[in-house]
Amino acid sequence: MSPRLAPPPADQLELEIDGDEHDAAERFHAWGFTDGLPIVIPTRERVDRMAAGAKHYPLESLGNLAPRDGAATIQKIAINALMAGCLPEHMPVLEAAISAITEPDFNLIAMQTTTHPCALLAIVQGPVALELEMNFGHGCMGPGNRANSSIGRALRLILQNIGGAIAGFTDKATQGGPAKAGFCFAENEEQSPWPPLRTTLGLGLEDSCVTVAAAEGPHNINDHGSSDGESILNTIAQTMATVGSNNLYVGGDHFVVFGPEHAQAVAKSGFSREQVQRYLFEHARVSVDRVSPQKLAELSSWGGYADQLEAWGGRIPLARGAELLRVLVAGGAGKHSCWIPTFAVGYSQTRRIESEKQICLL
Repeated sequence: MSPRLAPPPADQLELEIDGDEHDAAERFHAWGFTDGLPIVIPTRERVDRMAAGAKHYPLESLGNLAPRDGAATIQKIAINALMAGCLPEHMPVLEAAISAITEPDFNLIAMQTTTHPCALLAIVQGPVALELEMNFGHGCMGPGNRANSSIGRALRLILQNIGGAIAGFTDKATQGGPAKAGFCFAENEEQSPWPPLRTTLGLGLEDSCVTVAAAEGPHNINDHGSSDGESILNTIAQTMATVGSNNLYVGGDHFVVFGPEHAQAVAKSGFSREQVQRYLFEHARVSVDRVSPQKLAELSSWGGYADQLEAWGGRIPLARGAELLRVLVAGGAGKHSCWIPTFAVGYSQTRRIESEKQICLL
């Protein structure tokens, strides 16, 4: 549905609105600048305070965001962060996430305009997650935690208001999904039997970072009966092996998020992260017998693997390499884990979250 009022020019950064904050909020809704939920009105003073929390300077751009090709300046990021309910200390996470999605391999233009229901997933890792009091335990994927919810929501508003992903116009998601409202959580390093995810992505234990991906919402995996690692991994693999996912089409990387109880049982059975990845790579496959001939022709043409079906023994993997199955731990007690499929036409990106102000040379 189109906004009820034509929005002001994109280059007009300051507006005067008659009335009180309620009137201003109604005008923002009418212009199509919100996600349909209440917002904090971005007055000049509030935006200045928000921008002061950034590690770059207000007029510096972190890149242009497709499809509108809007410049993601710190000031514009701060406006959307404020609207979403962020605090100034959340800005460095947003800066890292926005820098990451501008990488060509992320394929932002495709994510923003596809019919697939992908949303921007942000996984925060390292000391900053504790500093911001992010939720990595029970209910970490929402709702209830200010940092998780507001950072995820801010990223969505940035993609909409700077990038121009407008539902029904440029954002062509057939049905969309609740993850589009915001999808952000932290890794549960305290209860993980394996090294933190970032150590597999080229960063150190002392680093803080954010990993971003074009992802679907989490798919729950329930296994209360299995006590040994291989049984739990089998349940996970068979849950992942679905015919309709984009990962089956084109591969890409995707995420297996273990609940702590499942992770500890798997590790106790002797599985390292790499062995988990290898097991899931080999067992989370779809037999061609489960796929109709028309669907199989579509799958193999999209993924370009028609000539590999025989080598794969007629069992199609969900990734083109075991390392592309990203394994981490998040959540609290309970025998649940989840799989987070992805858009797959692009790859997740990880960026270090800066702790010092960056020098900008003009």
